Amino acid sequence: MAMEPPSKKKKKGHAPEAQFRRALDTCSRNGDLSGALDLYRAAISNGTHLISYHFNNILHLCSSSLETLPSPDKPSAISSGFEIFNRMIAYGTLPTEATITSMARIAAHRIEGGGDLAFDLVKTLKEKYGASPKLRTYGPALFWFCKNLDADKAYDVENHMVLNGISPEEPEIAALLDVSARLGREEKVYEYLLKLRGSVACVSRSTAEVLERWFGSESSREAGRLEWDASAVRDAITVNGGGWHGLGWLGKGKWRVSWGSVGFDGRCSCCSETLACVDITQKETEMFSDSVASLAMSRETWSNFTNFQDWLGKHAAYEAIVDGANVGLYQQNFADGGFSLSQLDAVVNELYKRSQGKWPLVILHNKRVRVFMENPSAKELIETWRAKGILYTTPSGSNDDWYWLYAAVRLKCLLVTNDEMRDHIFELLGSNFFPKWKERHQVKYTFAKGVLVLHMPPTYSSVIQLKIIYVGRWQLWLELEAFLQLLVLSFG
Repeated sequence: MAMEPPSKKKKKGHAPEAQFRRALDTCSRNGDLSGALDLYRAAISNGTHLISYHFNNILHLCSSSLETLPSPDKPSAISSGFEIFNRMIAYGTLPTEATITSMARIAAHRIEGGGDLAFDLVKTLKEKYGASPKLRTYGPALFWFCKNLDADKAYDVENHMVLNGISPEEPEIAALLDVSARLGREEKVYEYLLKLRGSVACVSRSTAEVLERWFGSESSREAGRLEWDASAVRDAITVNGGGWHGLGWLGKGKWRVSWGSVGFDGRCSCCSETLACVDITQKETEMFSDSVASLAMSRETWSNFTNFQDWLGKHAAYEAIVDGANVGLYQQNFADGGFSLSQLDAVVNELYKRSQGKWPLVILHNKRVRVFMENPSAKELIETWRAKGILYTTPSGSNDDWYWLYAAVRLKCLLVTNDEMRDHIFELLGSNFFPKWKERHQVKYTFAKGVLVLHMPPTYSSVIQLKIIYVGRWQLWLELEAFLQLLVLSFG
């Protein structure tokens, strides 16, 4: 009896599922929603096994295609999207955050109730499917409510974002600003201006147009009050690091809106006011220094660092701290290179001149100082520094980085170092004000042919600022140039 030849196995690439995936990927690359939907319906009819990848691919294509589809074709595409999503759930395929983001975008194209449906999808994401929303997941609902002037629901979306640890960025803040301005919600306009200030340095042109519309509106003329405590305003500016008070609209009347440029000295070409160099707030400074101290004491010998804190409390008049090792080792990686005490001395003397006779504080590890004390000329300089209170030596086993960083933060003074402090940034989790602190306090340097050049912090901060000016006996809020003179930096 003759044996039957063995059946040939189907090549992996020719299986119906593989063919479906290749065809679907082609439709996705070409933006062919109609073709993808035809493939999907054929797959359902043929009993092709669909997985999460297939569903998410089609839903993403559907959500992106709705942006350009003609209005008459949109209802059908929206219905198809929900049909596919419901089948996905019926198949027991768990939606991801990407799935819900696509569905929220599809829902937001509904003329009636689109925002509510999109927000419901986001609100139930964690409870139903165990996934966490992202900023993009909230966008469709937020922008729908803002576009349809439903401010209260837009505020609800933002509150839900914050509860989930998500902060709005410029597009979301601009949309919230716009709906608040259009409805004359002056307090919310002020609130979102401050949020914009805290998260965006120079805004986009579209955001600038939102600001212009507000300050040219009747509502802006009526916003504010005519009486306030001038000393309270000054105190608030100090506590907030300069550049803004955060006490609401001060003064009433028509705003003058104009565009201008800012000189290198921070002076506005329109109003001749000088912008401030804005620091982190008093509260942020305390949090920052406490964080550095806490981290330092968890890594250093506890008594060593507390001794330094006590010493610093009694010697708090310094205006500049110098990272001695960073300066002394600058460009010393050549043959026979070592620690350049002359470079460090040049920095010390230059800071002394710039501060009109105030010596800086140099932080150096004691192992380096011990080496210098064996050299007569170096020993003389070290002893001079000690006599003038210029030098603090960190003890054996310590990391002098913690000492100079803590001193600069606690004393709110300049820090001379080329160290980018990236290691500290990773450890100081949650310190989103760290880049702003560096911009305001860090002094970098170069030695070109042995000549020292200090690169000082900018004379002003590129950030929305509120200023008080005096006109006769009246105290008024600086007009819109305080906002828009900075916006020009985004385009120039």
